[in-house]
Amino acid sequence: MRSRILLFALLIVLVFVTAACDRDEIDSPEDIPTRASLDALASAIPLTQNAPPAPYNLPVTTFERVDNRLNELAGWRYTVLLQFNGVFARTPREANASAQAEVWFNQLASARRITFSTIGELFSGDAADGLQYEAVRLGRDAFLVRDNACSADMNGELGDAAAAADLGAGSLIGGVRRAEAAGRRATINGQDVYAYQFAPEDLTLPAIRLAEGGRQTVTSSELWIAPAANAVVRFYVNLDVENVILLDSQLPVTGQVVIRYDLFDVGEAFNISVPFGC
Repeated sequence: MRSRILLFALLIVLVFVTAACDRDEIDSPEDIPTRASLDALASAIPLTQNAPPAPYNLPVTTFERVDNRLNELAGWRYTVLLQFNGVFARTPREANASAQAEVWFNQLASARRITFSTIGELFSGDAADGLQYEAVRLGRDAFLVRDNACSADMNGELGDAAAAADLGAGSLIGGVRRAEAAGRRATINGQDVYAYQFAPEDLTLPAIRLAEGGRQTVTSSELWIAPAANAVVRFYVNLDVENVILLDSQLPVTGQVVIRYDLFDVGEAFNISVPFGC
């Protein structure tokens, strides 16, 4: 009996050996059914380890304006800068200018404060020395202090004070229509953030309009989002532009545009009151 069992086992082994010998020989790497990509393996580990939580692990389409969703937070502060260095198109005449703002917010008090300033005639219109103002919104009331004079729009009235108090970073520098996680994680401005990448055509830049034959080229960019806050924490873009209209300038320009946006103090509800001078 034992010899029969051994013979049966030997027959099974022979069957498997014969089947293996009948398989086609692999002559080249192309014959391997599934080949691993070294580039894919190199990026798979950081992309997996640094993947943001849902739904931010999917393409993000909520920040066409960089300051979208900020009103959902208890409070915050951000700074924003739009800067241009170059010349008026097809001339040697310099056209350097910048516009910057700092904004504070308190959700519970429905309060918002902004300080805004410009340098250079390109962004200042008739104000040769630049434009400066402070504006505050308290519920349905808005106050504006400019050139040591105060104006107010009360009870929801729409005027210069309301427009100044409600000016946001998205209106100045825009944002990104669509972005995807880039596999990097960091702590920026006290927030746990993830890096995102986007195509140049997904940039929304309300401050820039292409004149005839105009063009813009992204030379570098950063987009960092904090999923826990549902907010963009950092948005940096450098552009080369040719024959474009910036903000309300009358003549096209050629040069470099710098965009900087940083969100700070997420969750801090600032004490905001009627500005001094009103």
